[in-house]
Amino acid sequence: MIDALLPAVDALKASVDQGVDLVTALDACVSAAEAGMQATIPLQARKGRASYLGERSIGHQDPGATSVTYLLAALRDAVKG
Repeated sequence: MIDALLPAVDALKASVDQGVDLVTALDACVSAAEAGMQATIPLQARKGRASYLGERSIGHQDPGATSVTYLLAALRDAVKG
C-alpha cells in the first residue's frame, strides 16, 4: 500500500504547493499512485498475505498498492463529478 500511497501524497502536496486546481492535483496524485503500483511488479512481497508466496510473488502487482490506486482514482472521479 505504501508503494502507491507515498508517491501519491508527494504528488498531491507538490500540486497543491504549485496552486493547481483540485482535479489536476488529484490527476497527478493518481498518476503517481499508478506508477508506484506498477513499480511493485518486480519486487518480492515482504508484508501482508502475499509475503507467504515468497519468491513466487515476484512478477505480480501488489494487491495493497492496487487497492490504494483504485481508491484514489474513485476519489478523483467523484470530485470530477
